[in-house]
Amino acid sequence: MAFVEIRDLSKKFGDNQVLDHIDLDIEKGQVVAIIGPSGTGKSTLIRCLNRLEKPESGSISFHDQKYDLTTKNHKEILSLRQHTEMVFQQFNLLKNKNALENIMEGLVTVKKLGKEEAREIALREIDKVGMLDRINHYPAHLSGGQQQRVAIARALSMDPELLLMDEPTSALDPELVGEVLLTIKTIAQEGNTILLVTHEMDFVRKVADRVIFLENGKIVADGTAKEIFDKPSNERLRQFLVKVKMLEGSEYNI
Repeated sequence: MAFVEIRDLSKKFGDNQVLDHIDLDIEKGQVVAIIGPSGTGKSTLIRCLNRLEKPESGSISFHDQKYDLTTKNHKEILSLRQHTEMVFQQFNLLKNKNALENIMEGLVTVKKLGKEEAREIALREIDKVGMLDRINHYPAHLSGGQQQRVAIARALSMDPELLLMDEPTSALDPELVGEVLLTIKTIAQEGNTILLVTHEMDFVRKVADRVIFLENGKIVADGTAKEIFDKPSNERLRQFLVKVKMLEGSEYNI
């Protein structure tokens, strides 16, 4: 049994079938990147996994614990969310709390930890993302890249089994993207299990253990970064990579 098992995940918006019976297994410590054209269901997929979106069908299992993703039971949804944490495109930091307090918030209110223990964990995680010298800064006094790094530390502090990242650099100025990608690379190397939606193809090639190409709500290619980028398995994947300039240059053996 895989560390995480996703089965029969389907989602519609009106008559539009955004996800079409997706099955996906993720092993512990894997970094799985989802790529594909805009509007093909990438973000919807990971939003369904912690019930920010309610699918028409689907389940997710962690070890031997299975969750029906269509449930309306609030306790089951809260239990599911204890296994996952989301890093959003927008940083969603609390404006009236400083960086350290933002990280401590979930530890105190959700995990019910004491403030000293929460502070100890928060300091450890903010150090991992290189923001120890900014713990007393409020979001308004942090750059976009710094805010996203705090958001990543906040997610890590909850010790999720699966870290979900929804285009974590898309809201950043180009000059700030690198610092966030470096942070993600660092936490990936620490063995965190990550499901990542991104348009940063060079980054995917360097960091992802596995790459999934999603189109029209279906997985149409699934392989290692080398397999996906060096030997596209179908013409549609090849066309996509050409369009995003991943097949230009002699380093790709196409």
